[in-house]
Amino acid sequence: SIDATPIQKALDLTLTTQAGYGPLAARLGLAIVMFPHGAQKMLGWFGGHGWTGTYGFFTEQMGMPGIVAATVILIEFFGPLLLLAGLAVRPLALGFIGLMLGTIFMVHGQHGFFMNWMGNQSGEGIEYALLAIALSSSVLLSGGGSWSLDKKLSHKLKNE
Repeated sequence: SIDATPIQKALDLTLTTQAGYGPLAARLGLAIVMFPHGAQKMLGWFGGHGWTGTYGFFTEQMGMPGIVAATVILIEFFGPLLLLAGLAVRPLALGFIGLMLGTIFMVHGQHGFFMNWMGNQSGEGIEYALLAIALSSSVLLSGGGSWSLDKKLSHKLKNE
């Protein structure tokens, strides 16, 4: 509305979502593929090194500032959980796009397009990151869709 405060406008832009199940499918798919990566980094699950090992690798081996390393770990772990709930999906999607662009430029870009299915490359290509960017872009553009907390909050804010 015309009388909306800047905060109300920002919340409306962040929380409003398209109806339907396409955005829901994109949001859940992104959460499912990102969670194991976050659990590796935060908890050491799925063969990962946990917080200490990942943080040390990011800061000492890759030269990331500590705040960036911590942010990557936190977004990759908590982001999928929030996506499952459908809460703050647009900011999270933007965060995942940034993370995946970072992996392309810092790690995977030098290995070409394809993933290393046959073990004949020195690393993984950008294929996975591009798919994650596409899913994240869909979520960013459409919101959380049906069954999202964003949708419930948006509806509640509009009715107050």
